[in-house]
Amino acid sequence: MSDCLVIIPTYNEKDNIERIIRKVFSLPKDLDVLIVEDNSPDGTAAIVKALMTEFPGRLFIEERKGKLGLGTAYIHGFKWALKREYAYIFEMDADFSHNPDDLLRLYDAAKNKGGDLVIGSRYITGVNVVNWPMGRVLMSYVASIYVRFITRMKVMDTTAGFKCYTRKVLETIDLENVRFTGYAFQIEMKYTAWKLGFNIVEVPIIFTDRTMGESKMSTGIFKEAVLGVLSLRWRSQFKNYKRRD
Repeated sequence: MSDCLVIIPTYNEKDNIERIIRKVFSLPKDLDVLIVEDNSPDGTAAIVKALMTEFPGRLFIEERKGKLGLGTAYIHGFKWALKREYAYIFEMDADFSHNPDDLLRLYDAAKNKGGDLVIGSRYITGVNVVNWPMGRVLMSYVASIYVRFITRMKVMDTTAGFKCYTRKVLETIDLENVRFTGYAFQIEMKYTAWKLGFNIVEVPIIFTDRTMGESKMSTGIFKEAVLGVLSLRWRSQFKNYKRRD
């Protein structure tokens, strides 16, 4: 078993899932992969199960009863990982918007450069986004500025979903009480790790919008993140953040 687990949530990703799995397994570092599958009607699960015979002990699937939200998919995956001996747990999309080659850079930052939570950041060295309409780029960039203003976090890409957690971060965060299930989940996890005093490192990446399959992004998702951060900041005033070392 590898010391690293890549968690990939899926819903209707038949066009991408085999390619992304094979790409991860082609990397020079051994990485295990967990697919958290939300009952895709397009047959995504069947593709994964067929590949499991080719990659025994490295590829796993957890099937859920329906589309239950990105945050709950990752929480499910985190709990699965913590029951095993993984030291580094990654979040990654299935659609190649996150370049699998960058997993190695996130891993290096966590293992060798002191990162407790490592973020694949679109905005740490400018705006590194390919194939997004300008309106969507502006929406995402301004959302990160807004989140930094409200939370005071020193994180440039506050809504990023390409991340590596060290085990101690996920063991310390109370996963049962993570509130948000959409993209505000990404903000909540970073904010909680920051409030707990963990070292957050941003590694520059180039984010490329999907070319195959259907995007799950919408203005409603960004609205949830923007409004949710106000609730997150308010609730933090009454919460005692205790870190376990």
